[in-house]
Amino acid sequence: MTTLEFSYSLNKLTKSLKPFALKLTRDVDDANDLLQDTMVKAFTNKDKFTDGTNLKAWLYTIMKNTFITNYQRMVRRGTFVDTSDNLHFINSGAAIIENDAYGDFAMKDITTAITALDPVYKDPFLMHFRGFKYHEIADKLQIPIGTVKNRIHIARKLLKDQLSIYQTRN
Repeated sequence: MTTLEFSYSLNKLTKSLKPFALKLTRDVDDANDLLQDTMVKAFTNKDKFTDGTNLKAWLYTIMKNTFITNYQRMVRRGTFVDTSDNLHFINSGAAIIENDAYGDFAMKDITTAITALDPVYKDPFLMHFRGFKYHEIADKLQIPIGTVKNRIHIARKLLKDQLSIYQTRN
């Protein structure tokens, strides 16, 4: 396979790799970075790819291994090794031990704020929160999809304003 053919094949498979990257990272920016790292590694190691084998599977393997390597590196960076005789491994960083009181108060405030929302905004917001897609919400509530998006946006904005006390937490 020539470099041009290989590059074209990589470009074609990029769209099918993006959902896998999102599933691994659970963040759009991290998924884009992982996808880019995967493509760079695949292109620099194209001589290791065997013609006639499954390129897509090869790319998925590279992506999975890259994600695992990056994750392990991140965990190692946050781990402190005690050099005393006990050799304790402690995950350091901003390790804070809290009781659940703060979380309970926050959850109570969030629930109260959502309950106080006008049903026009609350219903689409809760459906979206529960995993419904915009078009499913639009079908269920019999309103246009643009209206659904707008109402969810307004609900988020109202909740953000009402729960602003939690934005400056250290």
